[in-house]
This record gives sequence, C-alpha cells and structure tokens, in this order.
Amino acid sequence: MIEVHGLTKSFGGRAAIKQVSFSVGKGEILGFLGPNGAGKTTTMRILTCYMPPDSGSATIGGFDVFEKPMEVKRRIGYLPETPPVYPEMSVRAYLEFVARIRKVPPSQVRQKVGAAIDRCGLTQVAPRVIGNLSKGFRQRVGLAQAILHDPPVLILDEPTVGLDPEQIIEIRNLIKSLGGERTIILSTHILPEVTVTCSRVAIISYGEIVQEGSLEGLAGAGSGAERLRVRVARDGDAAAAALRQVEGVASVASLGDPGGFLVESRAGDAVREEIARAAVRGGWGLVELTPVTRTLEEIYLEATRRIAPAAEHREPTNGRPVAPVASPGGTMAAAPGGAL
Repeated sequence: MIEVHGLTKSFGGRAAIKQVSFSVGKGEILGFLGPNGAGKTTTMRILTCYMPPDSGSATIGGFDVFEKPMEVKRRIGYLPETPPVYPEMSVRAYLEFVARIRKVPPSQVRQKVGAAIDRCGLTQVAPRVIGNLSKGFRQRVGLAQAILHDPPVLILDEPTVGLDPEQIIEIRNLIKSLGGERTIILSTHILPEVTVTCSRVAIISYGEIVQEGSLEGLAGAGSGAERLRVRVARDGDAAAAALRQVEGVASVASLGDPGGFLVESRAGDAVREEIARAAVRGGWGLVELTPVTRTLEEIYLEATRRIAPAAEHREPTNGRPVAPVASPGGTMAAAPGGAL
C-alpha cells in the first residue's frame, strides 16, 4: 500500500533525511520510531504531499506523491502533531466543513460525520465548541477529521504527545481498532506506543532508517549472539565455572540466585547444545534453557547509536533549522496552518 524508496531532503545544505526506504502492507500498522529531530516529521510531510523530496520516490496506493498528489490526498487521512482544527467551531460543524472540502457527496455528509463521531467517542461533545474541549478530545476530533472520508491510509504524527495517561490509553486503543481495515503509519518517539499499537517498526536516526521489521523479528535479531536463561537444580558455583569454559560462550552472569544464569555467546556461535551436554556431564539438573529475546528499548538504543552524526542534527521546517520537536500544520487547504 505504501512504498518509499531513497527519499532525501535537505534544508540549507543539511540533510533532514537520507535515502529513506521502507514499505507498509495493506492493513498493517507501522511504528515510525525515532528520537526528536530524527527526520520523522519531514518524512510524514513528504508522504502527505506537504513538501517534495530532493530525490527518491514514494507511492501510496500506487500513486506517486509528487506526480499525483491529489490522488494521494484522496486516499490518506492525516493527523499532524497539532490537530488542524478551528477552535471557534463546534465539533459537528467542523467535521461537516471538513467533509465538504474533502468532497464527500452532500447526501453522505451527515452519515459520514455521524460515523466518525461515533467511532472516535465524540457523541457527548459533538455540539460543543472545540476550543473548550480537553486536549484528549481535541485529538479525537483530529482523528475524526482524518477518517471521515474513509481513507485506506492513515498517517498519524505523534498522536499522543501531551496527553495524560488515561487519554493516551484511549487514543492508543482507538488507533489499534482502526488497524486491519486501514494501513497506518504511526510516527512517534514513545516506545510503549509502538509496542502496544504496532505490528511492524521502522527506526530512524539522524535521517537514516537504521532498523526495520516486525517486532518479533527484531526481538530475535541483533548482533548474532545467542542469549540464554540457564537454571540448574544444584552445584550452581560449579555450573557457572563450567559454563564459562563452554566453547563459544562470551559471558555468564548471575540472575540473582545460586542456580540461575544469563549466558551470552560470541557472535555467530550457537551454544545451546553444548550447554545441555555440559549440564548432563556435570549432573547439575538442568531445569531451564530458554532463549532471551531483546526488548524494544534494547533494539531502539542499539539501532540509534549506530550512526554518529557529523554535526548537531536539527529537523528543519520551511527551509530553516529548528529545535528537534516541530509542530506541522494540517494538509487541508482551508484548515488552519496547512495546505491540501
């Protein structure tokens, strides 16, 4: 559904993104993960036709974002970090306005708006003025404007920034419920957001994609070293000494009890069989021999430390370097701060 190849964008001679490539299949939720200033918002703006790349290509539903921007915009719903709402309008009036500029047929406006209000939990606040709502409800209004024309693709940029814990859970659950029927890119620097919501992740650091894949696949990948939880019933000290002598074992660390150890092999070495044989020979009573997968935090930290920047990176806006966290405008022509 989404194909990105070699996107590059520079501002004032400084690269915001460099050779960014990834893909998102139909119905997938991709976590686009990276620290502030890594290039997430620049990539989102290119995908939503807000700005062109210097080089590379991106297609959504088979349409090129540069050559067929109007076709792309018909197929996407976009929620920037700051929702593109009119605070002086009521929720229902605003969504009806968005439906009209999205060219929803007049006979369907009431039905589409009602469905978006129900889906986003806005029924009780539909008559209220948006400016009087909490930030959590304004985020819901932003999501409602993104989905009311039934786009097959949703692009969400930092959708839970600034929300309280209860609001974060509500928005995450709402986003997760939209997966399957829609392809979603969720741009964020918050690790739990990805773990709870997404099936795949692309990690960007200093403008480059440094890791991509399913959460399960990334958890099992890495340096090529095997990490194992080993637990024995007896002779813990002797077992630890013997484990360190097993061919291919790089380190043995205690898990806090006499019989439990975390064993890591050297890169490329598989040591499970040798550990099992050593346990039988030593008569330790092998109770557990379990592979240990990496957490998303470990994956993220390892991936983002791979690239040492030549100079301090700032993700730019409007051609000027700025502080790492930038708040983009919407993609609708008549929406505040954006262009459709």
